[in-house]
Amino acid sequence: MTIDLTTEAIAKLSPEELISTLQQVDPGDPALRDVDIDVIARGIDPKKLGDDEFADLLAALGALADGGADLDLAGMDPQNFARIISRASKDQVESVTSRPGLRERVLDEVFRRMEAHFRSERAGATRAVVQFRLTGGFGGFGASDDVYEVVIEDAACTINKGETRDPRATVTLGPVEFLKLATGNASAPVLFMTGKLKVKGDLGFAAGFMSLFNIPKA
Repeated sequence: MTIDLTTEAIAKLSPEELISTLQQVDPGDPALRDVDIDVIARGIDPKKLGDDEFADLLAALGALADGGADLDLAGMDPQNFARIISRASKDQVESVTSRPGLRERVLDEVFRRMEAHFRSERAGATRAVVQFRLTGGFGGFGASDDVYEVVIEDAACTINKGETRDPRATVTLGPVEFLKLATGNASAPVLFMTGKLKVKGDLGFAAGFMSLFNIPKA
């Protein structure tokens, strides 16, 4: 079966047809060579997708990327990435983060982008480690936290997975709230005041931490 994945063809597909097409196509299909992930991204409107369909779409892109297709989330324009996250509902994000593998893929990508969007000119001589604990992960015997460390030193930002350094502040929140925060669609003070974000350690530093990053606008 020949699958048409030209820009014009993709634009005509319904959300259901796009998901089905991405699930069926082989990662090595020559038709994928000229497919731009941003063309797909611009055609994604989470508000037109069901809760599981949004996760199905991201999972299909991930599977193709794993198979060698040039459709990794890392190649998606920051504004497109921020837009699809901002338009996703709480239930849609929860569907994504409740799937082993897909949860890690999306969270890894968000933290990778934090490295890329770090504003070194604002950091000055700051040396600090902020530990993010994202609840509802998958441990060996049930739910646990996914831990990411954001290390600021020498005017650079690096990300570690797991606990490797003593943190200046530890921020605990759910993955839905984190994704909204990281894409500029939630306020840290509001999340803190409503109990959806908890801070242990240097509260003042944690409150201004996100200002060290250029948050893409949808």
